[in-house]
Amino acid sequence: MAVTGDVYNTGLLKRIFKYVKPYRAVFVWSVILTILLAAISPVRPFLIKYTLDHYILNGNYDGLVNMTMLMVFMLVLQSLIQYNHTLLTNTLGQSVIRDLRISVFNHITRLRLKFFDKTPIGQLITRTVSDLETIADIFSEGLISMIGDSLQVVVIVGVMFYTDWELSLVVLLPIPLLIMATRKFQKAIKVAFQEIRNEVSNLNTFLQEHITGVSIVQYFAREKQEYRKFYAINKRYRDANIRSNWYYSIFFPVVELISAMSLGLLVWYGAKSILSKPLDVTPGTITQFIMYLGMVFTPIRQLADKFNTLQMGMVGAERVFKVLDTDETTPNNGKQKPGKLEGNIKFEKVWFAYNDDNYVLKDLSFEVKAGETVALVGATGAGKSSTINILNRFYEVKKGDITVDGIHIEDFELDYLRNHIATVLQDVFLFSDTILNNITLNNPEITIEDVVNAAKKVGAHDFIERLPGGYQYNVMERGATLSAGQAQLISFIRALVHNPAILVLDEATSSVDTETELLIQKAIDNLMEGRTSIVIAHRLSTIQKADQIIVLDKGEIKEKGTHQQLLKLNGYYKKLYDLQFSSKGIAKV
Repeated sequence: MAVTGDVYNTGLLKRIFKYVKPYRAVFVWSVILTILLAAISPVRPFLIKYTLDHYILNGNYDGLVNMTMLMVFMLVLQSLIQYNHTLLTNTLGQSVIRDLRISVFNHITRLRLKFFDKTPIGQLITRTVSDLETIADIFSEGLISMIGDSLQVVVIVGVMFYTDWELSLVVLLPIPLLIMATRKFQKAIKVAFQEIRNEVSNLNTFLQEHITGVSIVQYFAREKQEYRKFYAINKRYRDANIRSNWYYSIFFPVVELISAMSLGLLVWYGAKSILSKPLDVTPGTITQFIMYLGMVFTPIRQLADKFNTLQMGMVGAERVFKVLDTDETTPNNGKQKPGKLEGNIKFEKVWFAYNDDNYVLKDLSFEVKAGETVALVGATGAGKSSTINILNRFYEVKKGDITVDGIHIEDFELDYLRNHIATVLQDVFLFSDTILNNITLNNPEITIEDVVNAAKKVGAHDFIERLPGGYQYNVMERGATLSAGQAQLISFIRALVHNPAILVLDEATSSVDTETELLIQKAIDNLMEGRTSIVIAHRLSTIQKADQIIVLDKGEIKEKGTHQQLLKLNGYYKKLYDLQFSSKGIAKV
């Protein structure tokens, strides 16, 4: 879908209005109040004209009092209608973007990892936050407001012609100039607004990446260089805003000038008529037309701004729907949800590539019996983590089959499959929340007793209890207030409490010190007992007890066997083993 910002994109408007359906009553009342505001807008100037011509000039005090009370009543009524109109349109807009934001977030969390490999996170934040806010403006300041302003102009011009068509023709002579200026302004400001939206996206992307990676910036003393990059992006954002303000600074004075021309024509024609005998135009009519001119020119001036608000809402909607239309979710057509998963895993001639035919796994075949432990070893880029990713269906295989308990993984209900595979990653991610919620992930089925028991098994209970608040301690974003070892232990508890049939340890002990590794190694051994486990480790000392060790190199299996069997082969595994132990003077096992 191209981002055109076409305000007449009826297909896009229909998609937006699908989210209005639950709020039909609010929308209908908003339209009704819009029509009412347009209908009563000419009443007050007419009452002032009537009062001036019939009561003030004739010295009728009682009539003046009655008309004043009527005008106060009309003013209060108009204010009440305006209040409810503003409240309803804003409520409608916020309700729509709330539902849309939920849809976008739900869709984003279901997208494949491949999508995030090529999409900046800051861009997605812009789509989910600021682009969605522009859609709310379609209802609060855009479409409905434009309809109301247009109706008001039509009604008032109609009343003006009905009151005095000759005077109306004279005072509305400059209107074509106003329409031309408005069109020029609308085209110029549209481009400026699109530049602003693009620079906002760039700014959010840069900030998200560099605040997240601020430690790298500081480690390598890149503050000045990154400052210059940010300065350039921020300057482009500033310049885009200045351009839009410059267009406004020209347009509004032009509108005021044209409005003054109409007012001048009104004064000239009115004075000429009053001086003539008999009177062609009454003082009340002139006063009425002065008020009407303001009520015509103000909406027309605002229409240009609101038209662009509507356009920006359409641009934002196109970007948001482009995310929703991204067809990179993992297919979830499987229905298999066996009562119990044993954990028999089988890879048969599996080929996998992240991009086209650049295969990172080639003809991969191996089997893990239920309750066994298999270890994947190899140099960086050998394909170890890719094997885990396709087992979880974060990516889809190109060729071959993967089965669990004899069932193709595509045939499992996706949530069921992933709920039975618990993964502990090398790069631990903790949310800015309590330790308890980081472990349970807000799953109500997991009790505090389950969490405490799991923490005791991995030897983490004591250190958690020493923290302020214990399990209610807030770890802050990415676990910044914990050591790497403590964060790793918490992620380990997170895996345990879900009681998985398959346990995956992806470099799970590489971030912890030797003392912490020894602390959890015994717990790991106990937890692997009776559970299918896949272990990825650079430290070969952690996998020597594995039932099977698979040596990968450039996506291919080079060797398979137990620790002792592989040592005897004197091949790839032996070389890795010697590099880690012999070169360090550590006794071989």
